[in-house]
Amino acid sequence: MEELIPPTVPVPLSVLTDDPELGMRQVAGPEHPETLVYAVHTSEMADPLPYLLGGELLLSAGVHCPAAPDSTAGVATDSAVGTGVDSAAVPGQRDGDGSAEEHWKRYVTRSVEAGAAALGFGIAPVHDRVPAALVRACDRQGLPLVEVPEGTPFTAVARTVWQAITQRRHQALRRLSEAQRTLAAAAAGPNPVPAVLGQLAQRLDAWAVLLTADGRELTRAGSPPSEEVRSELAALTGRLRPGPSSVAADVGDLHLSVYGLGGRKPLALGVCAPHRGPVDGSIAAVAVVLLSLLTERRAVAVEEQRSAALVRLMLGAPVKEAARLLNGGQQRWVVVHGRRRGGRAGRSPAGDGNCSGDSGRTDDPFTAAALAAALGTTLVDLAGDELRALVPAGDGRVQPQQGWALGVSAPVPVEELGHGDAEAARALRRALAERRPVVRQRDGNTADVASLVAPEDGRALARARLAPLDGHPELVETLRMWLSLHGSWDRTAVALEVHRNTVRQRMARIGRLLGQDLTEQDVRMELWFALKWR
Repeated sequence: MEELIPPTVPVPLSVLTDDPELGMRQVAGPEHPETLVYAVHTSEMADPLPYLLGGELLLSAGVHCPAAPDSTAGVATDSAVGTGVDSAAVPGQRDGDGSAEEHWKRYVTRSVEAGAAALGFGIAPVHDRVPAALVRACDRQGLPLVEVPEGTPFTAVARTVWQAITQRRHQALRRLSEAQRTLAAAAAGPNPVPAVLGQLAQRLDAWAVLLTADGRELTRAGSPPSEEVRSELAALTGRLRPGPSSVAADVGDLHLSVYGLGGRKPLALGVCAPHRGPVDGSIAAVAVVLLSLLTERRAVAVEEQRSAALVRLMLGAPVKEAARLLNGGQQRWVVVHGRRRGGRAGRSPAGDGNCSGDSGRTDDPFTAAALAAALGTTLVDLAGDELRALVPAGDGRVQPQQGWALGVSAPVPVEELGHGDAEAARALRRALAERRPVVRQRDGNTADVASLVAPEDGRALARARLAPLDGHPELVETLRMWLSLHGSWDRTAVALEVHRNTVRQRMARIGRLLGQDLTEQDVRMELWFALKWR
């Protein structure tokens, strides 16, 4: 009956049964899952089906079925006057208990067919208790039945429902408005596609993923479900129709939805959520519109410039001439090397002009696009966890990028890009060794010791040299502070907030554990680099 339910915000039946002023209680039917009520309708008609849309709490005092055979005539006459029901046409009004049983059975069946969410039975003036036959019929049909006590007007029940609906509608509109604002802000940011997916996952408490037409995952956000669920979600892309369309399915307690984004390169948005409501669908629709715009190729001028530069290079034009097409006339460039935090090197040694076999390829093209936008360049080579980029020197300083370590060369002319590439590689090694987000090579700067040692080798050396201090963090910190303050006992004591004799005792112990003479400058230098690499 879902298609018959009016477009409104429902409220749980427990809103009524938990209200002490109403005094209602459920006497039959299932209590779980929670019954949702979309409206309240009062009727004394024996057949409610023609008068319901679906989703209502149907209220009745049982006028259409008298409490006892000897009161049938009087009640039937009152019913006919008050409701327009022909007593002769109402089954069960001139029969005994067996006919009442059949009447309530038919009444509940017709209520279920009409899509009623629940029945509310009013005590008095006709019945002094809920008929046992009605309770049995509701239990058999799985229809919730609540008792409305004497003294609780049906209008009070309706008023409570509408107040709750109004409050929930206001909350839903506020939630939708807030989601629209944050999604739009994410789309306007420097990393739009992942940012929109992240906001969508947060707003829906879901897992959101961008899929190709064949179900391959491009980029994602949120806590991923099981591989089985991910496969089911990917399979739904095959059921999308050309153009804007959507497909949904349920897997256990999870609701899966896939929305086609269209465009020149068909993509789809997949959402895996533990629930699905009208507001959830509206929020997803906003994300679909934004992602459709973001994933459509719109940088036509940039593509033309890159194509023109490539054609000129292939036809033998000097690199300097082709470069002018790419950087707005700038004559100097900055080379950027990067590695994703936690990633492994996948290229050949920097500066040799060769990359690994998957150079220029990535499973996530939107990460490459986001990095290009953040760095201010379209010349980005992203292969797995490795990044290389050319940035026009006049576009400002390269800023840190979340999740990445970057090495930046000094500005160099086109003829010296190879030198800049080697500088950026050394700066990246230093950034990794010192766990810094960005290391910039200054003009005229030469390589330092940290940049000349591979991070893996530096960490191995640090582990070996400092192993005797494992399990003694106070000694490691004292050594670090003492070396940074050029061996000053007093300043080290002040920095560590300990007595200077404590510093002397710790340093003497460190010398014994390491088997080193800490007064020698070479020893101090090696320990300082070991602490940095550690």
